[in-house]
Amino acid sequence: MKPVRLTRADLRHFTTIQTRWQDNDVFGHVNNVVYYAWFDTAVNGWLIDRGLLDPAASSIIGLVVETGCSYAESIAFPEPVSIGIAIDRLGSSSVRYRIGVFREHGDLAIAQGHFTHVYVDRASQRPVPIPDAIRAAMARLLA
Repeated sequence: MKPVRLTRADLRHFTTIQTRWQDNDVFGHVNNVVYYAWFDTAVNGWLIDRGLLDPAASSIIGLVVETGCSYAESIAFPEPVSIGIAIDRLGSSSVRYRIGVFREHGDLAIAQGHFTHVYVDRASQRPVPIPDAIRAAMARLLA
């Protein structure tokens, strides 16, 4: 069963990404693996922009443990996309993001999915509680 398509109102923060020539596959549309890179870019870009993640130096980092995507329409270079994020679940050491991919001026998601981070100590790779500053910022994205 296909999920009900997300609308922009279902999400809290948006990032615009320009599709690239190399994103298209031999079928003339953006290949499915590119969507996962967009998910990563939207979530981690949001964290970096707020000073909550330094990819090279943060001692506590979020690692992806689960992701998924459903596709409703295709898109192709050179059309830009808007990636929307919200948080469905905020646990003690994990967070599950809701993500929608939209045409630049569209209101219905052309693709949608989820992305779960588990926060770990970078050195030990063992789960740790989400730091308070990150948790407070994430609370503003709760759907």
